[in-house]
Amino acid sequence: MREKLGLLIFLACIWASSVNGTTDQSDVSCLNNLFTSLNSPGQLNGWKASGGDPCGESWKGITCSGSSVTEIKLSNLGLSGTLSYNMDTMNSVVELDMSGNSLGNGGQIPYNLPKNLKRLNLANNQFAQGIPYSVSLMPNLEYLNLAHNQLQGNLTDMFGSLPNLKTMDLSFNSITGDLPQSFSTLSSLATLYLQNNQFTGSINVLTSLPLNDLNVANNHFSGWIPDKLKKINNLQTDGNSWSSGPAPPPPPFTSPPPGRKVKPGHSSGGEKSKSKDGGGKSSGIGGGGIAGIIISLLVVGAIVAFFLVRRKKKKSSIREHHEQDEPFTPLASNEVKEMKSVQTTSTINTTAFPPAAPINLKPPPIDRHKTYEEEEFSPKPVVRKTKPSALKATAYSVADLQVATDSFSLDNLIGEGSIGRVYKAQFNDGKILAVKKVNSSALPNNSSEDFIDLVSDISRLHHPNLTELVGYCSEHGQHLLVYEFQKNGSLHDLLHLSDEYNKPLNWNTRVKIALGTARALEYLHEVCSPSVVHKNFKSVNILLDMELNPHLSDSGLASLIPDAEHQALDHNMGSGYSAPEVAMSGQYTLKSDVYSFGVVMLELLTGRKPFDSTRPWSEQSLVRWATPQLHDIDALDKMVDPSLKGLYPAKSLSRFADVIALCVQSEPEFRPPMSEVVQALVRLVQRANMSKRVLGGEGHDSARRLDDNETQDYMY
Repeated sequence: MREKLGLLIFLACIWASSVNGTTDQSDVSCLNNLFTSLNSPGQLNGWKASGGDPCGESWKGITCSGSSVTEIKLSNLGLSGTLSYNMDTMNSVVELDMSGNSLGNGGQIPYNLPKNLKRLNLANNQFAQGIPYSVSLMPNLEYLNLAHNQLQGNLTDMFGSLPNLKTMDLSFNSITGDLPQSFSTLSSLATLYLQNNQFTGSINVLTSLPLNDLNVANNHFSGWIPDKLKKINNLQTDGNSWSSGPAPPPPPFTSPPPGRKVKPGHSSGGEKSKSKDGGGKSSGIGGGGIAGIIISLLVVGAIVAFFLVRRKKKKSSIREHHEQDEPFTPLASNEVKEMKSVQTTSTINTTAFPPAAPINLKPPPIDRHKTYEEEEFSPKPVVRKTKPSALKATAYSVADLQVATDSFSLDNLIGEGSIGRVYKAQFNDGKILAVKKVNSSALPNNSSEDFIDLVSDISRLHHPNLTELVGYCSEHGQHLLVYEFQKNGSLHDLLHLSDEYNKPLNWNTRVKIALGTARALEYLHEVCSPSVVHKNFKSVNILLDMELNPHLSDSGLASLIPDAEHQALDHNMGSGYSAPEVAMSGQYTLKSDVYSFGVVMLELLTGRKPFDSTRPWSEQSLVRWATPQLHDIDALDKMVDPSLKGLYPAKSLSRFADVIALCVQSEPEFRPPMSEVVQALVRLVQRANMSKRVLGGEGHDSARRLDDNETQDYMY
């Protein structure tokens, strides 16, 4: 009997362990998708692309409670790719730590994150755009760390539903605009790191928070540091534009919260006013005090009315230079309004700095803009002409570059444009760089001072999809720029130069290249202030690294190319990369960059050159030939680059074509800002990731099966 009882207990234990080890199938599916979205890395021991038992098999970084996954900790593992699209179904996950990897690749943080998170750590990755609104739907969130990414744009007013948030780190990004008013509702926030961003306005919204640690260094904050915040033990505020001198006195009266009455002379946070004291004392202000307040208000009103009349008379002149208030307006929580705000800011920059003139990254010489504009590129309070010793770029000697390029031999020549030739340079330490030798005719008066200013401006441009300036040389009348070297050459060469050793670009890679270059233009147009018009956007200037990530070259060099010269070199009877309005005016704008981007997207879609004189006349201009067919499904299918061999999702192709159609519109005012283009392509990247799992490198029929079975939409 005892033996039977022992056997039953043993079997019960085995059964219980097997039950506890069987992971919820919804969680298994999410982790399978995450594994594939991370490009199936070998370092994730035990992980599988389908099936498996994460809890029972102890997958790396996974913690479970019963059959539910509760923690995903995959920090500092060298992971790439992005997060999966369906993580919001993992209802038991309370901690997600993916910090210290290379996730995002310039894409935004996915919206579909687990809803019951207490800790979210995506620091030290490559995520861009803003914080997804879904973060505001995590009421249990206590720890949020998005530091050291590439987050951009303004923060939306989305923090009103995070009462438990104790630590928030948004440092070392490129976030702009004022702090949202909903920051004031973070009643548990003890630690806040905002350093090394581009925040503007005041920090008064933080005064009511129970902060112990606050770092707002190296931003563009202005005004006065509130006295309450000065009492914080760990406070860092350097590198901002704080007002000097004593702070203005507090107003004599602060409006009380709704439903609460406060008598004159008392703020809403002060002591309650006593209407009775022993039967007869007043509130403290007599008739003379009230009369004095009324007279003061009348005087202030008269002064305000006087200045309003003057402003109305000078409205036309003020409108041109004095619209700086608009970028400081807090954004609404609606994400569409956020996009419109970005577009408005871009328009203001274009107005203040006419695109017809050569683009100068230095602030305009307008005193009343000095505090804001002079700090747009650097946390330092003043940006003036930079001496060579102050440049971050390395100074090379002509002798060094001559040795590295073998005296600029033709064997090392890798490109040539209107600005100058580009040479491959190999240094003694084994490092390989690209050296652009600027033609003396490109610099006005061959001025070394102008060249140093240009180098200073370019050295401030930092984005993962821009070719990074490494150094420069300015001596003996020579002017050279030293850049990163990209081993896979240009997009133009990969698309148009036949090479039996080069594999054709697959659909997912083409979408990735489009998104990366869109990110680069978005940065130049909508993050840099003033906006930077590229003016020379084409596939030759899109360089590809070993992982086929795009890097846009020649950014910040538009001032070296006169509009008329550029038009003659690059424009051919309305075809090529140049927008139609350039043919008439010879001037380039942000919207002409958008048009050129659309042409590059057409190259990616069709595999054709923008202008090809070897084709029949009706097909020589790529835009003219392709535009009428972009909304015709049957015609679109025939336009696709034959080297793809039909391996693409039909719906993804159609939406790719929709973006192209918007960008290459003949009227510049109808073309979208690059932020909208980026958002559309982010969705395509997510669809492309799903396509990769379904296609699996198979043939044409697989692509069609993907389209036929797309009853669920993988897009946002």
